[in-house]
Amino acid sequence: MEKLILETNKINKYFHDPVTNQVLKEVSFSMKQREFVSVVGKSGCGKSTLLYILSTMDTEYEGDLILDGVSMQGKSDEELSRVRNEKIGFVFQFHYLLPEFSVLQNVMMPGLKLAKHSAQEVESNAIDRLKSLGIDHLAAKRASQISGGEKQRVAIARALINNPLIIMGDEPTGNLDHKNSDIVFDIFHQLAEETGQSLLIVTHDHDFASRTDRIIEMDDGRIVNH
Repeated sequence: MEKLILETNKINKYFHDPVTNQVLKEVSFSMKQREFVSVVGKSGCGKSTLLYILSTMDTEYEGDLILDGVSMQGKSDEELSRVRNEKIGFVFQFHYLLPEFSVLQNVMMPGLKLAKHSAQEVESNAIDRLKSLGIDHLAAKRASQISGGEKQRVAIARALINNPLIIMGDEPTGNLDHKNSDIVFDIFHQLAEETGQSLLIVTHDHDFASRTDRIIEMDDGRIVNH
């Protein structure tokens, strides 16, 4: 049996601007190790809001979030920051690479921030990640000098540098053409199969979602199918 990596228990979220509006309603689901899960639904249904809570970046909610068997309720900002750095890798629609730094420096940054390994070990690990994604030849190039598809692969390498339990993606193929979307899907699929990482990907791309292990469908703040 694969262990549970992530669980939510009746998560409710409200925005108060200027009137109170409930954007997430009794959201409960769980994810196992190695699972590749996509979250779909119309714009405004609460997908990205949910992802912010699951990634521990938003703590203003009701209910419980359990990551790797530990409740995130009542944790300090410092503790949550450590959880994010150690256990979660992020891939966004916009890669958020620092253009003036090299590809290798961008990939190393979360590893240096975590400070679990020496700079030499982080560099060696970063080069291994770039190799596994077929882009080690770009290591010395500035991030501003590479293509959009290459930037997204660099962003994935950066998300993997601390060997997280779960990769979370917010529309990671949203800016990519069909060919590069397929490359990203194949990378994610391989990660789940070979490294045992779990993947939770918010997407509008139904072709992408249809190939994942499981689809969580949201509508008006609720999970309607999972």
